[in-house]
Amino acid sequence: MEQDNARDMKARTRKAKSTGESQLTGRRRATGPSKTKTLISPSAIGPANRGRVLQALIDLGPSSRAELARHTAVNRTTISGIVQPLLDQGILVAGAPLAMKRGGKPARPLWFSPQAGPICAAVLMPGVARTALVSLTGDIYAEHHEALDVDSASPEPLFDGLVRSLERTLGAAPSRPLGVGVAVGGMINTESNTIVTVNQATALAGFPLGRRLTGQTGLSVCIDHYPRAMLLGERWFGIGRGLRNFATIYTGESLGAALFLDGHLYRGPGGGGGELGHTFVQIDGDLCDCGRRGCWETIATLGWLRLEARAAGIDDPDTINSARLTAMTVGGDAVAAELHDRFAHNIAIGIANLHQTMSLSVYVLCGDVAGGGGALRDAIATHVRAMSPDRPGYPLDFRLGDIEDRATLRGAAGLILSENLQFTL
Repeated sequence: MEQDNARDMKARTRKAKSTGESQLTGRRRATGPSKTKTLISPSAIGPANRGRVLQALIDLGPSSRAELARHTAVNRTTISGIVQPLLDQGILVAGAPLAMKRGGKPARPLWFSPQAGPICAAVLMPGVARTALVSLTGDIYAEHHEALDVDSASPEPLFDGLVRSLERTLGAAPSRPLGVGVAVGGMINTESNTIVTVNQATALAGFPLGRRLTGQTGLSVCIDHYPRAMLLGERWFGIGRGLRNFATIYTGESLGAALFLDGHLYRGPGGGGGELGHTFVQIDGDLCDCGRRGCWETIATLGWLRLEARAAGIDDPDTINSARLTAMTVGGDAVAAELHDRFAHNIAIGIANLHQTMSLSVYVLCGDVAGGGGALRDAIATHVRAMSPDRPGYPLDFRLGDIEDRATLRGAAGLILSENLQFTL
């Protein structure tokens, strides 16, 4: 019997070795390319540390080496070793010496150099391409735009329009840009830098935008979904600066959201995560542009608002937006007030679902919804709390982001910053 058991054990051991199965657990062991890397390679440690220092600089503003050392919990010598190459490359610059209270060598705050190469940012939306140069401090200049024919059966006229706008913007660059970041109003495969689909410009489906733009400009190119770019704009240069966990909610002709979780932008496999505008909020609801029914986007965009404004008899309903609706509500218009409350409730539904799922505390409202100001923000917050109450110690915090697409242009630039300067994404 013992000999039989021994033979069985040897047979199982041989089988386990050949199949990658663990003797003790019966689970398959990770083998070959499927192994997960758990350590940072020596070659990646330098860029990772540099990214953390630059992230600290963005969060703190102009800071001395000593301040950066305290913030990152390392010694001043380590900080000097990281920032000196950036000073030599002209990415950072040392400011005027600060007065010292107790004597000693005056500290010189470090900040991004105004002479550093800019970033070319582009926003590609159905009907328009917008481009601009963005400095490392978030200043936007040399803006251009080009109208696009969304009914084109070929992607080439749309691409050509984007290129025309880019060429005018690049022609205004004082030095070679660090790259081209593109925020696209559609689904993106961020691993291949291609467009998956744009509902209102179907010719762009599958278009290899990153590769084509690199060939056209000779610059590195990063593309991403525009709500994620908008989040980066707020994170690096706006109201999200310094936050490790928050979400941005964008409303306008469409609706989008993006998540920043534990210091990282969440993209999902292949960039497929964060399509919150197409989460379901109404069973068998209205038909969405994506072809499905009941998406959050069908009840919380300008399209819904204008249809309801027309049904309610509001003057000039085709131009109604959050700013005008809120002004009418504050002015005492009872019809506008009722619509204002319903619109706030519809926006709140998706946020409440997100809050129940992710338990984030900070939500930044961007795009058209920000035009409603504090009144619309507070109405949305009231409805969210009714559906998904505050957690003890983690109160909900609603903030107003950018009304226009300035955050998206800055965020498109942030894509290149993240790629070239190794920020912690």
